[in-house]
Amino acid sequence: MNQNRYKKGWQRVVSCLAVAAIAMVTLTAQLERVLAAESSPVQPQQQTGTIKGTVKDATTSEALIGATVSIKGTNFAALTDVDGRYVLNYKGVANPVIMVEYIGYKVFEAAVEKRTEINIAMQEDVAQLEAVQVVGYGTQRKASVVGAISTMNIDNLVVPVANLSTQLAGQLAGVIGVTRSGEPGTGGDFYIRGIATFGANNKPLILVDGIERDIDLVDPEDIQTFSILKDASASAVYGVRGANGVVLITTKKGKEGRPVISVSGEAGLITPTKMPKLVNSVQFANAYNDARGEKYYSPDVIKMYENGTDPDLYPNVNWIDALFNQYAQNYKATMNVSGGGQVARYYIGGSFYNEGSIYKNDNQNDYKSAIDYNKFSFRANLDVNLFPKTILSLNLANIYTSRNAPATNDISNYENGRGQIWYYTFCSSPNAFPIKYSDGKLSSPAGSGFNPYNLLANSGYREDYWNAAQALIGLTHDFDGVVNGMKANIKFSWDSENNNALVYQQTPTLYSASGRDDFGDLIFNQLNSGSTTLGYAQGASGQRTTYLEASLTYENVFADKHRLGGLILYNSKVRNVMMSGSQIGSLPYKNQGIAARVTYSYDDRYFLEGNVGYNGSENFAPGKRFGLFPAGAIGWMATNEEFMQSTKNWLTMLKFKASYGIVGNDQIGGGRRFIYKETIVTNRPGYNFGSTPRDWYNPYGYAVGELPNPNVGWEEAKKFNLGIEATLFDKLTINADYFAEDRSGIFMQRRSIPDIAGISTQPWVNIGKMKNKGIDANLEFRDRAGDFYFTARANFTYAHNEVIDRDEPTPQYPYLSEVGKPWGQQFGLVSEGLFQSQEEINTSPSQFGILKPGDIKYRDINGDGKVDQLDRVAIGYTGTPEIIYGFGGTLQWKILDLGVFLQGAANTTRIISGGAIQPFSSANLSRSSFYEDIYYGYYSEQFERTTNALYPRLTEGPNNNNSQSSTFWQKDMSFLRLKSVELGVNLPKPWLQKMHLSNFRIYASGVNLLTFSKFKMWDPEMSVGQGDGYPPSQIINIGIKVTY
Repeated sequence: MNQNRYKKGWQRVVSCLAVAAIAMVTLTAQLERVLAAESSPVQPQQQTGTIKGTVKDATTSEALIGATVSIKGTNFAALTDVDGRYVLNYKGVANPVIMVEYIGYKVFEAAVEKRTEINIAMQEDVAQLEAVQVVGYGTQRKASVVGAISTMNIDNLVVPVANLSTQLAGQLAGVIGVTRSGEPGTGGDFYIRGIATFGANNKPLILVDGIERDIDLVDPEDIQTFSILKDASASAVYGVRGANGVVLITTKKGKEGRPVISVSGEAGLITPTKMPKLVNSVQFANAYNDARGEKYYSPDVIKMYENGTDPDLYPNVNWIDALFNQYAQNYKATMNVSGGGQVARYYIGGSFYNEGSIYKNDNQNDYKSAIDYNKFSFRANLDVNLFPKTILSLNLANIYTSRNAPATNDISNYENGRGQIWYYTFCSSPNAFPIKYSDGKLSSPAGSGFNPYNLLANSGYREDYWNAAQALIGLTHDFDGVVNGMKANIKFSWDSENNNALVYQQTPTLYSASGRDDFGDLIFNQLNSGSTTLGYAQGASGQRTTYLEASLTYENVFADKHRLGGLILYNSKVRNVMMSGSQIGSLPYKNQGIAARVTYSYDDRYFLEGNVGYNGSENFAPGKRFGLFPAGAIGWMATNEEFMQSTKNWLTMLKFKASYGIVGNDQIGGGRRFIYKETIVTNRPGYNFGSTPRDWYNPYGYAVGELPNPNVGWEEAKKFNLGIEATLFDKLTINADYFAEDRSGIFMQRRSIPDIAGISTQPWVNIGKMKNKGIDANLEFRDRAGDFYFTARANFTYAHNEVIDRDEPTPQYPYLSEVGKPWGQQFGLVSEGLFQSQEEINTSPSQFGILKPGDIKYRDINGDGKVDQLDRVAIGYTGTPEIIYGFGGTLQWKILDLGVFLQGAANTTRIISGGAIQPFSSANLSRSSFYEDIYYGYYSEQFERTTNALYPRLTEGPNNNNSQSSTFWQKDMSFLRLKSVELGVNLPKPWLQKMHLSNFRIYASGVNLLTFSKFKMWDPEMSVGQGDGYPPSQIINIGIKVTY
């Protein structure tokens, strides 16, 4: 009851504040209109004339060729010639303003007045103290920002891919990102400053125009700014949502001036970065004979495989080639228009993207099962000045995505069906059965298992549809004249997502040939009674979300030295899951909170900032739903000190900053809502009491399932950051930060309570602890030499975490403990190579099973004379890289431009395993294919490959010794990619002037063109044990972009 009164009280307060704000906005605006109406402005006279002059570099006095000279807000424009001269004619313009634009320089503007000759000296565009930085719930002057924030030029993310999340790795300092798959429509995984929790949620909060949304629903062409908030000072205002960092995206808005129309189109080819190579039937047969120690496959049979005279009974199938094409295609078209006047400004954009897949279709079917992915995006952003100081903003977006794909057995688990296709492609032996029989009958293994080609092309298809509608309306009022520096904002958003799946599944009739009759015809065994028609199933899901936010901001300068700023904000969010499978799941998910910030700077030298978030979540018990999350930061602009002025000629800017604070995470997991309540199960087996037996017709009873936890709360992250920013010679900018975080209250299931305690289900409690620390840094350089303009950039992120408490039982040996090691640390035996003789085996500690030369030798860690699971130690790293880096640059020369970017990952390993790595371990000869690399490298006395063997001996059936997780199978998955290359040609300005265009650019681009890695079997970024998944994609595109 107290909680309800508290909630209703907050709602009344917010309602009153909103009404008061709207009333104040209206009264102030009306007052301004009255005051404006009392004056009688004189209408300016229109001018007509000609201006001429030169445009040069202010420092070098070199002529700037191809600079755009125009009358602001009109279509009157001219270009400078090889001497930097221009002639500009204009007609019927009131109060004309000349504007000059040139890449790498500040925009120049000046009133024409009555001048006919204007010579212009252009200043290079370097970072300025007054530049604006997007921060949590607003903006700040870049000079006064003391939180850890990374930003990037969005042009670096405009590449020919479907999802933005796949391109973040190496682009920003502080981002650990990986792209595990190249399947069309699949996104990447990324973390801000690594993984700091083993709880349910380790992903950052994504905010698009201040609203929590999916990053892959944003078209990069629509993005204006892209920033990440990394430390507590930057993200504390988000309270229980900010523990894992925050991504801030703002979309483009219209600008005052004539309409600017941009149209682009591109098309290209897609191919996997690397496709594995498996053994053929001849290699398979020879290897199996070696494994058995006898000629199971006779020379005549092997010759039949080799010459291909009877592919029905002696097939030699390359399953990779049978299922997958070498290339697919992609297309993208975008169009946007922006402009406006003093009253209204608009930005409208739309795009279409199509990407095919390497999956093959069966042309004999009247349907297509190969993946075909389409994405339509639309956005319209409108800003209207209702009054001189009151702006109404309306942002509308709709993203529609569709995918055609192979049918799966489980309508709700597309990934499971996709995994089956890849698994059977890798494990199906090349000689087990043909793709199809020569008479068109569909083949299949006689026993268990599937023909991967049938899974892909002959089992039907499915159509998946996703639609996201997004709406945001906001009202901003500037109180200058009443309270200088104060602004009020209120915004409301409504988002709806709907997903639908239509599955048309087929079970075809399958056959297996056992031989030929006297006439030479195949003898078939029909394996099933299939159907010739497609079955039908459908599923749907969705959610709708509303969000309300109201805020007051303030910033002002006193006595020319004291700059004071502040923010106070309220927000609430309600999310409803549609078509939920349970009553509890259908109840609204609710959050609300307030945030505040105070900033102070003295003489732009010393900076103080305090942030606080006070948030409530319905995840927790009444009375414990709200938490306070404070943070503070300090900064010192050393170069603004008097004693540093002598260094200004080379040390343009030097700033030190530090922050500490607490942020939270309310997405703690636990597998259920309302964890403070117990659950009841109705299927718990009963017990016999005395001599009375159970009721065997109803042997189950009611019992407590999950225990209640009335003290459940959020994860808490205590974050520290120490940073430096510097600019040298107005050209080189360096930012570097050291960070450390202690995460506590991680929600986890107890592990140390013994079964004898009588608890049927281990309770969930907030006892987990981790720590995370590292450094991130970025470097940017830009310069000009004559007609050459070039930039360079580099980013580096290192994040190392350690588990502090997982409530693990005390291990028998300390080295078996997970504590003190990274989350996801790989454990295994330490390999000492391969046994080379029986004598070596006899003098070594015992291992697993009967050993022979060619088996893996392990180290006896505890010295007990035998190797077993007690000898497992921490080996290598984790599957998520600790280090992500990227570097590249751009070069522009006259009409040509070139951009190159490389991205890498380090400190990451993977233990490879599976039937394709350990041949004939499945005990099913039709599912025993393996890598060609292993065929040429396994230990074999027959092939005289012993001391130089790369892999252990082959055995028929599972080998318990050689299949142990160990350093033998652990591989370094570090890599360096040529992530992107783009070469462009911009038509000369005189040509554009004749065509009435602002820009016409033709370009060619590539993504993932080269990969350098010690690991060669498959793409090192994939997260699969034997490479059986859709590889990341290599893309080559050509495109045209035209601006009117």
